[in-house]
Order: sequence, then structure tokens, then C-alpha cells
Amino acid sequence: MRISNFNFRKVMLLIVDAVIISICGVISNFILQVLDFQTGFRSIVETPYVVVSILINVIICICCLFICGAYNKAWRYFNAKDYLSCLIGMVAGVVLSTLVLSLRYNSFNYVLPYTLISGGLSVVGVVLFRLIFKRAFIKINDAGAIDVGERTLIVGAGNAGRIILEDIFNAKQDSDNPSKSIFPVGFVDDDILKQNNVINSVRVLGQTTDIPKICEKENISLIIFAIPSCEEEERKRILDICSKTKCKIKIIPYISKLLLDEGEDGTRLLNQVKDIRIEDLLGRPPITFDKSSIKTLVEGKVCMITGGGGSIGSELVRQIAQYNPKRIVIVDIYENNAYDIQQELRLEYGDKVNLDTIIASVRDYDKMEQIFAQERPDLVWHAAAHKHVPLMETVPCEAIKNNIFGTYNVARLAQKYGVKKFVMISTDKAVNPTNVMGATKRCCEMIIQYMSQNTTGTDFVTTRFGNVLGSNGSVIPIFRRQIENGKPITVTHPDIIRYFMTIPEAVSLVLEAASMAKGGEIFVLDMGEPVKITTLAENLCRMYGKIPYKDVEIKFTGLRPGEKLFEELLMDEEGLKQTDNEKIFIGNQIHIDKDKLLHSLDELKECASENDDDEALKLLAEIVPTFNHQTNK
Repeated sequence: MRISNFNFRKVMLLIVDAVIISICGVISNFILQVLDFQTGFRSIVETPYVVVSILINVIICICCLFICGAYNKAWRYFNAKDYLSCLIGMVAGVVLSTLVLSLRYNSFNYVLPYTLISGGLSVVGVVLFRLIFKRAFIKINDAGAIDVGERTLIVGAGNAGRIILEDIFNAKQDSDNPSKSIFPVGFVDDDILKQNNVINSVRVLGQTTDIPKICEKENISLIIFAIPSCEEEERKRILDICSKTKCKIKIIPYISKLLLDEGEDGTRLLNQVKDIRIEDLLGRPPITFDKSSIKTLVEGKVCMITGGGGSIGSELVRQIAQYNPKRIVIVDIYENNAYDIQQELRLEYGDKVNLDTIIASVRDYDKMEQIFAQERPDLVWHAAAHKHVPLMETVPCEAIKNNIFGTYNVARLAQKYGVKKFVMISTDKAVNPTNVMGATKRCCEMIIQYMSQNTTGTDFVTTRFGNVLGSNGSVIPIFRRQIENGKPITVTHPDIIRYFMTIPEAVSLVLEAASMAKGGEIFVLDMGEPVKITTLAENLCRMYGKIPYKDVEIKFTGLRPGEKLFEELLMDEEGLKQTDNEKIFIGNQIHIDKDKLLHSLDELKECASENDDDEALKLLAEIVPTFNHQTNK
């Protein structure tokens, strides 16, 4: 069995205490000789008797110190309570030694002068040693430890924290283990009963509210969040506190995601600690979905995903592949993206997934019809779109061609070829749109509702959600690049807020919406409270161990063309209906005037084909009455 560093330090402290008590015995003997007591004590100062007396004194005092817990705590963590424990242990040891020696020599008065002097000196010596070495030797030792490892604070002194600590000590025995450089300084825990407790030489230094103070005082560089069962709100509170420090932050996954087998396969808890992600700071639990209904929907079906190489489209492909589809058809105009997801699936599944990857544009009706005729999809997820707000402001006709008429093409073909379900990916920017991209997506929603109201064989539905963390063009990758390159973080406005969700959440919403769709619905995800972009930028700085506005400048550049301070998920006239999933709601259908919509689309298509941006925007505003174009110039 491994002898821990703490056990070694415990033995060393015991030896030092024994030496101190022994030296004090010798000194007391010398003092008595000098004073020349006339009490018959002269016989005990002879060498054999002195050795026996010192040995008895050492054994009894050490035992009393053990009983009082003097060896349960590392020197560096001694406080007033611990010094008192040493004092009590030594006093008890001196008293018991006096009694034992009195019985040994059949005289209380015979040994009392010796035990009083040696005991008094021993008490002072043992306590003073701890005080001196806490302030001197330990500081020197810690200074050396800084050079060989990251000074680490563990949040949570429960079972997970204890296992993490044990794993750290184990890692130090393995020269090839990258975790061997972690130097555990202390724990924090909100349990009052755990305060000042010592776990394998590492003390509980305070509560979570003390984290910034402890990190500064103890020169902490790494925080490990070790509470896998923590509720999401509490987790966010603690992580918010951690993010106010200069420390890097790592986190243990949720208890449901932990690999609990400890063995040679590397599934020890320390190996599962991951870098904190910005989604850990969203302040809401991950949305859960009914996977059984998704499996029923997908299994044995031909599934087509347009824009299948994009952020949402590729995740759709990944998740659909898990449910044993008959075939997956990826359609994308960008060959690199399509190739990447194709290779990823082939590496993951080999021949287990029947996969067709087709390079094509949804704007090309004839090519898309060829694909529909060949593939005969049962289910279509339409994720192909131009989505970058500022870019689309400069080329509104391109946004119209791709988003509106690309959607119209695919929807009509889905109707023509008897697709069972058609799901369009929309955005919160479609609600009361202020930009071209949002207006085109709102027009797409109207097209899908028109198709639903005039089709019997296909269920046409829309899924609407906010910003997706980590997707192409989202703020997080941009902020990361800016920090890593030493550039200021650029935020358009200090008060701008957005709803956020993760890519897996967005895709799970889309899949479950498809499973419960009856036709015409706009599915909306309850994403909790919106997040301030400035707060997001500040937290990201802290996750890199930097202080916002000091180490990293946050520069406000002004709202971009078409950008608004806050997004909405629902139009006033839509209302909400609850679904079986408490986090998914359905917006009411709005009747679409068929003749008016088709006539307007014909005019818009002709105008867009002529690249007349001004006229196209006027026509778009007529189709989408809630479109209030904001150029922010």
C-alpha cells in the first residue's frame, strides 16, 4: 500500500515532538542538578533513571496528543483551536506521566519537581514548534510547491471532493500522469459541520462565498468544482463566484454523466474533470427530451437534412444516426462542411449507417427535385439558410433567394413527393424582425403555415429558438479568438441580451417537435432567462483566468445594422399552448391568405432575380407587416 505524504508528515511530526520532550527532560534534569534539591531527587538524575523517566514521559505525552487529535492536521493549517488541542494533550500527558513516575518510584514528591519543569518546557516547546514552522518552514515548502504544480482549491468536501484528492495523490506516484502537477491547497464547502475539518492533510478553508478571498490569500491558480449532484441554480451561483477570481476553472460532470468505474481504463474521477464551458453559466438545467418518441419517428425512415453540414444540420445528422434510420441524406452547398460530417459518421459508424452526401443548393429547384425523386425521403429537416445578420443587410436579395425561395422549393417538393413530416429551422429573429435575415425567416414561417393549411399528406411545422452556443458565427467562438489573440472583446451594446441554448438542446427540440407535430405548429423552447452579452463576455474572460476591463478590454462598438437590443420568441397574436414536454410550447397558427401570399411571392421572386435590393425590401415589408427595418446608422 502507498504511504501518503500526509502519513509521512504525521510520522515526522511525532518524531519531532518526541525529540522536543526528550530534550526538555534532559534540560529539566540539568536545572535540578544546578538547583541541587535536597529532596532525595539526586538519585533520579542518574543516567539510567533519567532515560527511563524521559521514555515514559515521551510515550504518555505522544499518546495523549494522538487522543486529542494533534496529528490529524497538517502544520500549515493549525489554528487557535488546534494549538489548544496540543496544549490539552501535553498537559494531560504531563499529569499522567507524573502519576506513572510516582508509582514507579513510590514517591510523588520524589518526581514532582522533575515532571513540573520538563512538562512545562515540553508544553511550550511542542506548541511553539508548530507556530514557528507554520510561519517559516511551511511557507518555504509551499513556495517550492508553487514551482512544481498548480495551487488548487477544491469546491466540495463531499465524496467527490475526497475522491478527487485521493486521485491527485495517486497521480503523483505516476510520472506520466499529467495530473501529478496539481497541488491541493484546500477545500471549500457550505456545510457548517465541515468547516476546519482536515481531509488527508487538506483543510476545509471556508465556504463558497469565501472563494475569492481564499484564492487571493493562498495564491490559487486552479479551482476544481467537485459537486456533481449540485442543483443547476446552486451550481451557477458557485460558478459565478469562481468566475470572479483569476483562476482557471474545471468542473466534474453531472452525476448522471459520470463514469463511476475505477480501474485501469482511466475512468477515475480526476480524469473526468473538464474545462468549464460557457453553457455551465447559463443558469438553467439542460433541457431533457423524450428519446423514445424520437426513435419511433426516425427508426427505419429515410431522413433528409438540408444544410446538413452546418452547426445545426450536422448535429441533426449526428443525433438521427443514433436512432437507426433507413438512410440519411445530407444536402449542402458547402462541400467542406458536408465532407467533414460525412467522414465523422463513417469513422463513428462505418457501414452501419446508410449515408448519401449530396452537394446542391436549395435555390436550384430542378436539382432538388432530382434529389427528392431519387432519395424519396420520409422526413425532411430544413436547416439550409443564410443566417448572419450583418452580412445579409448588405445583400438582401441573396437572403431572399436562399432563405425564402430555397425554403419554398424544398417545401413544395416535400408536398409533391409525399414527405411525412417537414420541419423548418427558424429563429427568434423572425419575431417582429428588425433585419433582413429575420424578415426572410418570418416569411419562411408564413410559407410553412400556408403549406400546412393547404396540404393533407405532409405535416409542415416550424421550430423557433434563440442563439445557439458554439454555432458558426455565434459570439462565443468570436470572443474566444479575441481573448486568445490578445485583442479586445467587441460587444455591440452594454445592455444587449439574448436567449441561448446549446446545439444538442436545439437539435433535440427539433427532433421532438417533429415527433409530436400535427401540422402548422410553431414550436418554441422555454430557454429560461435571457443572458446579457456583456456578462457572457466577462465570464468568458474569467474562465481564461483574466480580469475583464483590466487584463482584457471589452469594447462597445454600437449596434450593427439590423440588430436589436433584445429578441422575442413569440409574436403577440400567436399565444402559447403547453405540450407534454413542459419546456416546449406551441404558438397558435395564423391564417395565411393563400392568393395574397402567392402573388406577393411571385413579385418578390422577380424583384430578387433582378437584384433590386430597395424594391425587394419594400415587397418583403408588405409580406411581413411586423418587419421594422433598423439600419442602426
